[in-house]
Amino acid sequence: MKLFVLPGGARVFGIVPVMDDKAILHTYLRTRRQDLLGKLEGLSEYDVRRPLTPTGTNLLGLVKHVASVELGYFGEVFGRPSELKLPWFADDAEPDADMWATPGETREQITELHRLSAAHSDVTIDELPLDAPGVVPWWPDERKHVTLQQILVHMCVETAHHLGHADILRELIDGSAGQRPGDPNLSPRTAEGWAVHRARIEAAAVAAEAGAAGR
Repeated sequence: MKLFVLPGGARVFGIVPVMDDKAILHTYLRTRRQDLLGKLEGLSEYDVRRPLTPTGTNLLGLVKHVASVELGYFGEVFGRPSELKLPWFADDAEPDADMWATPGETREQITELHRLSAAHSDVTIDELPLDAPGVVPWWPDERKHVTLQQILVHMCVETAHHLGHADILRELIDGSAGQRPGDPNLSPRTAEGWAVHRARIEAAAVAAEAGAAGR
């Protein structure tokens, strides 16, 4: 019997049924969605909102952004718009309004938006074939004509891209790392072990800089 690790970390022995291309893409998208939401767990209101980069990147804003764009890509693009109104995408909205949460926007509202966006998208994905045509009105004319397969790949990449941001932000906040507890891709070091590992990398960087300066 062979051990298989499925998207999401589940481990099974035996023969795994072959999934079609749409099911594979959809599974990866669902897993990345949950991983992104998981980055909010156990944090205070301040920590989920506070900016940790010079451009203001923050955890709740990443969830808000991903939920918002997914709603458009699997809704408007395929002629299936939702009834949800997103004021941060209005013509008169300020730049980057989808990338942070105002004091009046609660964590619950944004995570519910994420849930509703995913549910609306899942219906589109389930009901349309991979070659279903769509039009992305905010893309340039030469590439705005797309298929469901292309948008599924795009949103898998988009979500994973921002999940990577969230992974780093969460580590900066409280030291939590990996996609989820027990992530097999993360070395099983203690806090002290990570400190030693980091110091070794820092020393290597300093030595490389010194070597470059001496050449």
